[in-house]
Amino acid sequence: MSALTERKYYLPLALITSLFFLWAFGVNLNDILIPHFKKAFRLTDLESSLIQVAFFGGYFLAAWPAGRLMDRIGYKRGILAGLLICAAGALLFIPAASFLKYEFFLFALFVMACGQSFLEVAANPYVAVLGPAESAERRLNLSQSFNSVGAMVTPILGGAFILTNFQAGASVAATVKIPYLVIASVFLAVAFMIFLTPLPEVQAYESGQIHPREILRHRNLILGVIAQFVYVGAQVGVASFVIRFAEFTSPGTPDKTAANFLKLHLLGFMIGRFAGSAAMKYVRAAPMLALFAGGALVSMSCALAGSGAVAVGGVVAAGFFHSIMFPTIFALSIRNLGPLTRTGSSLLVMSIIGGSIFPALMGFISDRSTIQRAFIVPLIAYCYILYFAGSDFRRSRRIG
Repeated sequence: MSALTERKYYLPLALITSLFFLWAFGVNLNDILIPHFKKAFRLTDLESSLIQVAFFGGYFLAAWPAGRLMDRIGYKRGILAGLLICAAGALLFIPAASFLKYEFFLFALFVMACGQSFLEVAANPYVAVLGPAESAERRLNLSQSFNSVGAMVTPILGGAFILTNFQAGASVAATVKIPYLVIASVFLAVAFMIFLTPLPEVQAYESGQIHPREILRHRNLILGVIAQFVYVGAQVGVASFVIRFAEFTSPGTPDKTAANFLKLHLLGFMIGRFAGSAAMKYVRAAPMLALFAGGALVSMSCALAGSGAVAVGGVVAAGFFHSIMFPTIFALSIRNLGPLTRTGSSLLVMSIIGGSIFPALMGFISDRSTIQRAFIVPLIAYCYILYFAGSDFRRSRRIG
């Protein structure tokens, strides 16, 4: 740990890292809700993808206000506000399940996502500056590794408590109330712990009087915002339709059986996060990102061109190569921003809107063709991420 951060930051880093684990439940339960609500409300692929539109739309709309609010109230209060908003969104699932309205569920997800946007704006740059600048990418990957643990646990719990064999809308009420009540309770418990714990305000990312337009001078951030947009879109799009893809390649596969492929996808995601974090002690971040983007390209090519086990294997393997992308793109993009770090962080969190656009686009293609052909969308995204990684590497070599 000493190579990653100073001793005085151990407790703050541990508490903020717990947030990465926690918000994984909100994000990754959507992948369970999509096939469940599709059957419960008799939705098309495009209609079921509105779950991601509502969720990541909340991320997009809340990110900029979150950054501005934190300029005034500080990161600790901003984190507390985010946790309380998350809890409110999770609690809205209870009346939504009682009324059995799909639109009500979408609103609950939107509110929950707004809270998580606050947490993202705060936690990612906070971790990046809690220690030496040269280890920021590795430190952020390590913290994000615990997000992948939460992502791995989520489909196991979701498959056990949400997915059922019932097709009627009435089954929704019986399966989502308790999980989201528990999630709300956990958000509140963590908020209480953070309220009682002093968190340092790190001056390195105070925005001061610098005009936000100056951010446009930082080309690496602009390229990074685009890279984050397409990455989140690809990652969410692939995970959203893993279950549907498995059912397409093996017709008649039950939801719970198909959900096992999502578990494997997320297991690879978790393994890649920890392995990538460890490897960054020896390999620079940009070349590592290029390697993983290349691996994702190969995996998705197998999903598009293959059939049966080869195609499903490509989708499953993509989880491993997704693993380091978000934290690495984030850390590379805000590097050397200094007093503009908070503004840059807000823009990067706003780029998470890709998670609402790509699944809808994939659902649109699927409804008019096949779910397999829809996976051309993430393939294109990996091409740009490879370009971004190469661009950063070349720039670093020129500076060095």
